[in-house]
Amino acid sequence: MYNASMHLHRGNLFLVGMPGCGKSTLGRLLARRLDKPFFDADVELERRLGVTIPVIFELEGEPGFRDREATILADLVVQNNIVLSTGGGVVLRPSNCERLKQGGTVLYLHAPPATLWERTRHSKHRPLLQAPDPFARVQELYAARDSLYREVADVVVESDREQVSRLAHRLEQQLRAAARA
Repeated sequence: MYNASMHLHRGNLFLVGMPGCGKSTLGRLLARRLDKPFFDADVELERRLGVTIPVIFELEGEPGFRDREATILADLVVQNNIVLSTGGGVVLRPSNCERLKQGGTVLYLHAPPATLWERTRHSKHRPLLQAPDPFARVQELYAARDSLYREVADVVVESDREQVSRLAHRLEQQLRAAARA
């Protein structure tokens, strides 16, 4: 579901969604197609701190991680003409949602729990999925977050290459038309 005349607020496209929905992969694709710099908030967080997200969770717990995530997000959303992949839990804080909505156009990459599980089940890099029953944990996170993603999103698109490719094509056309105007 997307609007053919979607306007990118401040030239920014911010991707939200569950772990495994493809924000980083598809964000890179969109950035390349739209000729914009790409940032992955999780990668940026690890780069700045010099440690992995699992280590941050281990040392500071989820609240400490969320504080650091909010700081990185605040730095990134003030830029212009970027594509940003956010962490899956970024929508848990209303202040983050406000920043996203004010700083750019928010795209929710939606995928059902079974797809998310298939894509993440072998990952050791996702602390919130290290649970006795990881599939149940995916379902639980999805149930808690889906409405938050939808609330912050300007656009919801299914997390598959064909849907994202069509969206990228339409955005490319709009950017070209705006450049000619």
